[in-house]
Amino acid sequence: MKYSHKVDRNGMQRAVHIIIGIVINVVMNFITHRSGLPIYLDTIGTFGMTIIGGVYPGIVTAVATNVACSMFNHEAIYFSFVHAFIAIFAAWFIRKYTLKRPGKIAVFIIGAGIFSGGISALVQWFVLGGPQDASVADLIRTLHVFPRLPVFLAVNMLLNIFDKGFCLIIAIFALKFMPEEKKKAIRDSAWKQSPLPESELERIRGRDKGLRHSVQSRSSLTLVGISFLLVIIMGSICVRLYFDNLKKERTLSAIHAAEFAAEVVDGDRIGEFIRNGYDTLGYTETRNLLYNIRNSATGVEYLYVIKIEPDGCRFVFDLETEDVEAYSPGDKLEFEEAFEPYLPALFEGEKIEPIESDDISGWVVTAYCPIRDRNGRTTAYAGADVSLDYTAYYLRIFAAKVVLVMAGFFMLVLSYGLWSTNVYTVFPIGSITSCIVRFAKSGDSQERLDENVKKIRSLDIHTNDEVEMLYKALCELTLNQAEQMRAIRHYTETTAKMQDGLIITMADMVENRDSDTGAHIQKTAAYVKIIVEGLKKKGYYLEKITPKFMSDVVRSAPLHDVGKINIPDEVLNKPGKLTDEEYAIMKTHAIAGKRIMENAISTIHGENYLKEARNMAAYHHERWDGKGYPEGLHGEVIPLSARIMAVADVFDALSSPRVYKPAFPLEKALSIIQEGSGTQFDPKCVEVFMDNLTEVKVILKKYNQDV
Repeated sequence: MKYSHKVDRNGMQRAVHIIIGIVINVVMNFITHRSGLPIYLDTIGTFGMTIIGGVYPGIVTAVATNVACSMFNHEAIYFSFVHAFIAIFAAWFIRKYTLKRPGKIAVFIIGAGIFSGGISALVQWFVLGGPQDASVADLIRTLHVFPRLPVFLAVNMLLNIFDKGFCLIIAIFALKFMPEEKKKAIRDSAWKQSPLPESELERIRGRDKGLRHSVQSRSSLTLVGISFLLVIIMGSICVRLYFDNLKKERTLSAIHAAEFAAEVVDGDRIGEFIRNGYDTLGYTETRNLLYNIRNSATGVEYLYVIKIEPDGCRFVFDLETEDVEAYSPGDKLEFEEAFEPYLPALFEGEKIEPIESDDISGWVVTAYCPIRDRNGRTTAYAGADVSLDYTAYYLRIFAAKVVLVMAGFFMLVLSYGLWSTNVYTVFPIGSITSCIVRFAKSGDSQERLDENVKKIRSLDIHTNDEVEMLYKALCELTLNQAEQMRAIRHYTETTAKMQDGLIITMADMVENRDSDTGAHIQKTAAYVKIIVEGLKKKGYYLEKITPKFMSDVVRSAPLHDVGKINIPDEVLNKPGKLTDEEYAIMKTHAIAGKRIMENAISTIHGENYLKEARNMAAYHHERWDGKGYPEGLHGEVIPLSARIMAVADVFDALSSPRVYKPAFPLEKALSIIQEGSGTQFDPKCVEVFMDNLTEVKVILKKYNQDV
């Protein structure tokens, strides 16, 4: 499976091209921003990556572009979600309609421009305080006879249609110069398996629709829910922290303003200030100092000095604002409800904590600082109010900005989650399911089984997790199943019971024609028995070596050379080496033996052991490496009975004399058998044969008197 290594290289190419797309976006946006142009040109790379790689690379390019652009344009970060939506819209449009016809391109440009222009205009208007481009703001002011917001929407949409159209055309033009092989490599790098055609993806999606809870829908809902929850939690925390810090800052500002005011007001003259007001010497100068203090204190709207009396508070100083007129010296005001818990301390002249109230004066925090005379008695209080109404307004703006910023990252995280779920789980499992379903429907067709085994192995799933483990296990399972079916197909023609005499008779007919195979059928049958019992003891081929199989193999072994009955005597009993033509004739005994046994099987109904006789007659000259005859079978495709007989037959031929050669020494014969392990013979058959040499020697001694 070499594809996974390609994917790694292609993944690097995709990452490099995403970076290139981001750089192009940022550079073009920087140029337009510095030039004061009312367009952005920050979607060229986004369109390019979306066209090549799909929605996820497009969103990565989009969000990263806005983050980078915020270094020179602070407002850019608030539009990352709009940019991400453009990537999603582009990916959807390309998949459904493509961008190969001018009419479709025009529809896409208009749709993208209207959407991005409308949303970005609303963000600017309601969150950022109005058009961020000076030329657009000037244009709207010149059209003051029309409602400002609709005009801004229309102008921004037109600008965005031009902007998105220009960016898309540049991206399409640039991609024409990129080789198709590179584009395909980048597109395919997202897969953790062999890329699936669109028809297969539609089949997977269609199958998911029929499920009550598919992996994709469950994962999507989980990701959306978690991401949305994180956005809400993080947004709430940020807003709360912002509010708390701002409230604390404003409260400290009020406290400091009250303290400064208490220092500049003469506590010994409070009564005089109340009686004579502006006519009192130094009153105006003190009032001007209070104005300076208020103007210097961030967030302080009201600054005043009051004298606490049993039935209310009497104003000593009060500074007017743009919206509220000041109280005159000596004016009296009843205590507000929020002050009631603090009245005992105020009557005693003590210092109190800031008071938060929400009544006729609005939502305010008031800080009081006692003003003392030369004897240390509290004669009045300096009060400073900071309005939390404005703070709440700024808080709403801040919250909106937080939501806008997090929306872009929300879409980025969500797109990554959906992408990773698809490529690591949904598509691999869907592909495996399709292949397994087809495999299960293959029936008894070996061709369809082999084809489906190739298909599932060609998926090349490399997710490096449990899905890949499942895939490999299923590959092994289906391959074994196909091979078992292949083996079964070789063994399926059943045989009825046949008299042992038929085997002996047919074997004798052959042996009587062969001048030098004395006791060959007896010895090979004995060796076969040794090997098959050895395999059973070793635990090899347990699914195959049943008691019936062992009995059938041993009883059928004498018929393995039954096909020699068709070989002419001059070839069968030639004392010298056979010519090529004669050897070709000799090799036909395997096919002839198979045909003879199949004819015998066809006359008998039901289970019989002649199928193993046929297998041994037909395939005992096949080789483990596939270089044998008559069919060139290899490995475990060769019937087990024939693989067993191959070892027994060759060993007997080596260790017994023939008209064309003397018998090999035992050590030489065994050496040749061992050398053939894994090439000519089944290694397991050779292993158990060598493990039972004691029994082999007993057979040799019994039939070869000179051993």
